[in-house]
Amino acid sequence: MEAAQTRGEEIADLEHEVVEAAVALGHALRDRGWTIACAESCTGGLVSRALTEIGGSSDWFERGFVTYSNAAKADLLGVSADTLKAHGAVSEEVAREMADGALARSRAQLALSITGIAGPGGAVPGKPVGTVCFGWSALDAEARTETVRFPGDRSAVRARAALHALRRARERLMEIGLDAGA
Repeated sequence: MEAAQTRGEEIADLEHEVVEAAVALGHALRDRGWTIACAESCTGGLVSRALTEIGGSSDWFERGFVTYSNAAKADLLGVSADTLKAHGAVSEEVAREMADGALARSRAQLALSITGIAGPGGAVPGKPVGTVCFGWSALDAEARTETVRFPGDRSAVRARAALHALRRARERLMEIGLDAGA
C-alpha cells in the first residue's frame, strides 16, 4: 500500500509541475503575443490539457492535434510515409515533421510535438519503453528536436514527457527572442 501511495504522490507532484510549466509558458507566449499548437502522440493531449487548465488560455493556446496512429500523423500533420517507414513513429525526424505540420496547419507561431513509447509494451530494438522524441518549430526559426529516455511506468513517462515539452518550449521561446534581438 505504501509503494502505491508514494507512486500516486509522485504522479500528483509531476502533474502539478506540468501545470506550473504550462502557466509559465502561457505567460511567456502572452507577453510576446504568440500562440502555440501542440501535436501529441504518446501523451494523448496531456500538454494541451495542461495549457487549457488555466483561465485565459485562449490568449496563447491555438489548437492541439492528438495523432496517436501513423495514419493520423500523416493525415492531420502531413508526416511523410517515407519518414515513418525509414525512421519509425518514435524518431526525431517524425517529431520534426509533426511540429512543422502543426505550425503549418494552425495560426500559431510556435508548435511542439511529442512521440514516444510510454509502455508498458511497444519497445523495439534501440527504442526501449520511456523513449520519447520531441520537436519544436517556430515561425522564422530553425526547428529543434530531442530524444529523452524517461524512467517509470506509463503514467510517469507521459507526465515527464509533457513536463519536458513545456519547459523546453519556454526555453525555445526565450532563445528565439534572444536570436531576434527581442
